Amino acid sequence: MHEGETGDSLESMTTRTIMPNRKKGEMFGIVEKLLGASRMMVMCEDGVSRLTRIPGKMKRRMWIRERDLVILKPWEFQREKADVVYRYTQTQANYLSRSSKLPEVINIFK
Repeated sequence: MHEGETGDSLESMTTRTIMPNRKKGEMFGIVEKLLGASRMMVMCEDGVSRLTRIPGKMKRRMWIRERDLVILKPWEFQREKADVVYRYTQTQANYLSRSSKLPEVINIFK
């Protein structure tokens, strides 16, 4: 080992998965249908299908497909619309499903 290396510790091997910030109103959702122009229909954990969009700062960094697990934040003035905050990879979605952190309404990764 070189100076400063600690080797493979448990902390360096585990990665943390981002969770929705409930205080800000964020929630899980599953992409149902892509509509074009960075818009899509998402089934939310509260059972409501919302028209969502990818905000400008995330458009080029986030490629979303149908059946992807996302975090979204409903608009305050139009609750039937929302913005996508984060997209999970397939591995992260499977991990959340296995560890029972997804609501049953949207858990399609069984």
